[in-house]
Amino acid sequence: MAVNYEKLVENLVVPLVVHPEDVEVKKLSEDEDRIVVQVLVHNDDLGRVIGRNGRIANAIRTIAYASASRQHKKITIDIDAF
Repeated sequence: MAVNYEKLVENLVVPLVVHPEDVEVKKLSEDEDRIVVQVLVHNDDLGRVIGRNGRIANAIRTIAYASASRQHKKITIDIDAF
């Protein structure tokens, strides 16, 4: 069963932001055992997605990592603003 990691991460990020129309989630690369996903949000929403001391970002990464580990893959999520 293939998991759409872009959609998974987007579903976790969109409820957190004030500008949901500016959220972009892209899969930068995927190989046999590693997936790299980039999340771009509005500059005003960057703090909301990262959270205090990075707690929200770590929670998002933990959920995505748990999903990817079921398929014996590792996932890296880069969060940035534009």
